[in-house]
This record gives sequence, structure tokens and C-alpha cells, in this order.
Amino acid sequence: MSSRTSSRLTRLGAVAVTTVLAYASLAVPGAQGATRAGAGAGTGAGARCLDTSAAVTVEGRRLERPAPREILDRSGFDRARPAFVRDLCAARSLPAAKRAVDRHAKALWKGAVERARDPRGGDDRPLYWARLSLDTALRQWKPGFPVSDRERDALLARLERGSRGQDSVAFPAGKKVKRILVTGFDPFTLDRDTRIGNPSGAAALALDGTTVRTESGPARIETVVFPVRWRDFAEGTVEKTLLPHFTSGPRRIDMFTTISQGRPGQFDVERFNGAWRGGFADNENASSTGTVPIPDGIPSPAPQPQWTVTSLPYGALAGSGTGRFPVVDHTEVTEIPKGGTEPVVRENGPTPGSQAREGGGGDYLSNEIAYRATLLRDALRLDVPGGHLHTPVLDFGKGNTDEITDPDFERNRRDITAQTRTLVVKAAGTLKPQG
Repeated sequence: MSSRTSSRLTRLGAVAVTTVLAYASLAVPGAQGATRAGAGAGTGAGARCLDTSAAVTVEGRRLERPAPREILDRSGFDRARPAFVRDLCAARSLPAAKRAVDRHAKALWKGAVERARDPRGGDDRPLYWARLSLDTALRQWKPGFPVSDRERDALLARLERGSRGQDSVAFPAGKKVKRILVTGFDPFTLDRDTRIGNPSGAAALALDGTTVRTESGPARIETVVFPVRWRDFAEGTVEKTLLPHFTSGPRRIDMFTTISQGRPGQFDVERFNGAWRGGFADNENASSTGTVPIPDGIPSPAPQPQWTVTSLPYGALAGSGTGRFPVVDHTEVTEIPKGGTEPVVRENGPTPGSQAREGGGGDYLSNEIAYRATLLRDALRLDVPGGHLHTPVLDFGKGNTDEITDPDFERNRRDITAQTRTLVVKAAGTLKPQG
């Protein structure tokens, strides 16, 4: 276990230490979990405080499918739900419930990070499905004391933030080390195939809390993972997570990159980001079309620009010998030209006065997270490299239509993660050396 994780365990307290250690020792692929309760309603005495007839989310309902259950069982993350239910049922007050939620949310993230550092265990899928199993339990929880809908929603939000690493970013202060913030995403298109993983999430888990050597000196990487849900973005989850690390102070970041899964067989450094939602269904099967909404209270240029531009060193990254996959400086966008009415594809970026319809990263949440992050950068006049990196698609091996993993899938994930790390290190190497 890393010294960084050990120091955080001390702050969590003795009970939390036990929980985190249990999660961090979860089995690597091929092992069998102790129970199948990760996908079900819970077992034993703890289940007495659950109302299994209570409504759960669209995402949560997918837990009953075979692949998520097998992913949880084989990873050992099926242990998370029964442990959470026991502590939740034992809570006798709202503060006690908050402590239980915080403890298990942080433990889930830390356990996934520790597991990702094992060469055999760098899989983002167990974290996603385990989080949903805890979310479902919290929605079905029947407390022995009054809890309003608002209070339950606040508990659910704590679970989200903690299990995504969003409230545990811990950069060192000072000039001796560069600070790099990296974001990933949950798996998506799960109605097409619930076995899917997201290589950006896997890379985020593997990179979190690591200190790397770059040409400009040492750099600390901290990471978070975001949901694939339009509503969370509209509510400002990206800006609220990034803002503390974008503002002036001794722990302000020196570089950031948002990462998501993109096209087969290549990395894309996305040059331009557009202020448009294209409506593709998210993980809640919800759709949203129109200008990217910026919540009240979030710093933003006025008027809201149609385009933002990467400040990542795309010239140094494109075509670089950083791994198995080619790296492309991607400049294509789709716009409605000034005075026009129909969308036009532009190979070399937008033209003056045009309306965005697709950024380099498309018109889904990959483009939107890049737009939001770089818009916040510009609003705060943060002069650091930042932008979006698209990874290759994480494919299963040829002919695999039902197994949750195979040698090609494992190799593809390892190679994408390793090359993502190399690209982040290479970009950080272009920063001004420490003084």
C-alpha cells in the first residue's frame, strides 16, 4: 500500500482503516467473491432495514443482469454492499449515517485505486457496479429515524463524490512538484453491452496519487471520475469539482487533462471544444440537446463562447512514439457558419462567428467536459496546459460475445493505460522546470 494511502487512512480513523484495508485487498480477476449480494437486495440481518420495493435508478436496475454480477463476484467488490448495509442499518442518527456513507464511499475509491495498481487488476468496471450497488441500498434504506428526501439526496451526493475521488484530491503545496489533475469517465452504452469498461476510468484509477518523473521535474497526479449523465453536468459537477484546484493558492494545478474513450485504434488530442449538446442517450437513457448550460454561480466568460481551444502541447504529443497507438492532433469540428443555417464540417477548426454543433470530441459528454474545463480555465485566466485526450476504444477479443474478459481485452486495457500515462508525463515535461 502506498504512503499516500496510508496517510489518508490515518485521517479517516480506526473504523475507516478497517474498511479501506478490506476494500484494498479485494481479489484480482479470476478470484471469486464471498457473496453475490453486491447485485441483490442484501443478505443477513442488515437486509432488515431495506425496502426492496423502493424505486431505484435506470443504472441501478442493470445490476440484475448477469455480467455486472459476475464482474462484482470475480473482483471481490461484491463484498462492498453487505458491509455498507450493515453499517447503514446500525446508524441511529443522520450524522451516523453520514459517517457510514463517507467511510464506505472513500473506501470504495481507495480500494479501486489500490487494485488498479496491480497489473492484473486495472479494471474500472468493479468500481462502477459496486457504487451502483451502494446507491441502490441507500435508496432502499429504511432508517429508524426521520430522513427527508433532501437529506437522502444529500447522502446520495456524498456517496457519489467520495466514491469518485472528487473530495479526496490532495496535492502537495509549493514549487518542488508540479500538480496535474486528470479526469476519467464511467462505462457507457451499457444497454448495448453491460460488460463494457471505460479505459479513461481505468487510467484514472491507475494514475491516482502517483508521483512521476518528467523532463521538468517531479509531478503529482491526482484523478477523479465523472458520471455519464447529462443532468449532473448541467448541475455543475465538473466545475464544482475542478474549481478548488483551478483557483490561486499553493496547491493550484499546473496542468489538467480530461480523458474519455474515443475512436478505435488511436488517441486524439482534441484541439477545439464546442458549446453544443447533441442529445445522445446517457446512462440514465436521458437525452439533452442545445447549448451547454452553465449553472448560476460558476465563473464563465460573458457572453458564453461557442468554442474553446486546448492549451495542451498537442504538437509535442501528436505522432509521438508513446506506445502502441498513433496519437492524432484532431482539429475537425462541425459548425453552422455565420449567416448560415446548415451544419458544415470543417477540417481545420471553426470559422469566425460560427455556431458549434460538434467539437473535436463530438457533441456528447466527452466534448462537454472538455468545453466546461477549458471554459473555467479561461474564466479564471488560468495560464496552464489543459484540454481533452480521447483514448482508443477498449475492445474485447475477436469472437468474444459473452465473456466478461479475455486476453485481448486485458492487453488492450493495459496498453491504453500505459500510453495514457506516458502522454500525461510527456505533456508535463513541457512545463517550466521548478525554480
